[in-house]
Amino acid sequence: MPEAAAPATAPPPAFTPYQRFATGLLTLLQFAVILDFMIMSPLGAMIMPAMSMTAQQFGLVVSAYAFSAGISGLLTAGFADRFDRKKLLLFFYGGFLLGTLWCGLATSFESLLMARIVTGLFGGVIGSIVMAIAADLFEPALRGRVMGLLQGGFAASQVLGLPFGLYLATHWDWHAPFMALVAFGAVGGLLIAWRMKPVDAHLKLQNDRSAFGHLWHTVAVRRHLHAFLITALLTTGGFMIMPFASAFSVNNVGIDLQHLPMVYLVTGISTMFVAPLVGRLVDRFGPLPVFFTGSAITIVMVAIYTRLGPSSLTTLVVVNVILFAGIFSRMVPWQVVVTGIPAPEQRGAFTAINAALQQLAGGLAALVSGHIVSIGSDGKLEHFPWVGNVLIGTTLIVCVLLWQLQKSVPRKNPR
Repeated sequence: MPEAAAPATAPPPAFTPYQRFATGLLTLLQFAVILDFMIMSPLGAMIMPAMSMTAQQFGLVVSAYAFSAGISGLLTAGFADRFDRKKLLLFFYGGFLLGTLWCGLATSFESLLMARIVTGLFGGVIGSIVMAIAADLFEPALRGRVMGLLQGGFAASQVLGLPFGLYLATHWDWHAPFMALVAFGAVGGLLIAWRMKPVDAHLKLQNDRSAFGHLWHTVAVRRHLHAFLITALLTTGGFMIMPFASAFSVNNVGIDLQHLPMVYLVTGISTMFVAPLVGRLVDRFGPLPVFFTGSAITIVMVAIYTRLGPSSLTTLVVVNVILFAGIFSRMVPWQVVVTGIPAPEQRGAFTAINAALQQLAGGLAALVSGHIVSIGSDGKLEHFPWVGNVLIGTTLIVCVLLWQLQKSVPRKNPR
């Protein structure tokens, strides 16, 4: 029976020592996987001229990861609940590191495109496995804090990863961040193999005899389809803006390339505090009030950000900080809601399909944005506000869909 994401009526229990360790390990994995994807955006200002790429070609490189991740998620969804989640995590994480190594060795548009496809085939599934493990290990009353900490891996990738990656890229070349990420990511793989316990309780609940039957039974649930649609729409706007954020900051806002790491550093530091705070607010007040507040902030700040002209570094940093506060105030409560929707025996398949649709929607959005946005003769991005308009529209639609979804959630919190 699906779990409801409702406000806690009593103080939630504390984490056990192993839960604290597992949260830290899963956050480390989120850091590595998110950084691998996020680093493409700030490196865009270097990769495009270095490889003589057009905006359309760079959009294709970004979307290639998303499309391959989406296809991989759909292909593995039927098997996601038939194995120990730890073993699945090790397999896909190993492939992800190999794909990242290929990115660090790429010397042409074609080789980088293939490398991103391979990285997406493995890396795109990791997030869904992490979410399934988190839902298996933590009861609903703790998930707001857990999701806040996991999303903090996103912030940490900005605070620690992106500035350091940009430093390596500006002092050597754009390949260096990928090589450093492989070395760092290997530590996470060793910790999984050495210290993580098997995550296999769901195997005792499995009734489907075939992978296809399991996949069909997961997709056939109406509430699951409703959740998949929300995920796809939530992804669309962000994937349209992210690939061109660094080029927009440098060419339209007028920020010097050497100062670009400061934008990500300050934004990431603020987000490291915001994400866990949002998680606590979700556990206390419930996901809907937090989500709607974050959506309102996001709409206002996206309208401002995508229309920025030449501005100071301080102005861009302030806009980015508030914008990301709004974005995380949507991401954390949605993760709490979505992990409580499937039954434990369908959780792996559900999260795999959900992640796959997220990647496919994101890939399509990045590809479309590459055709909406163009580079003018002066190097500035043109038509960028239209990308912001798409995000605003999808945000409004998602608010309605989420309200409808939560109306049908049972009030009790069965395990």
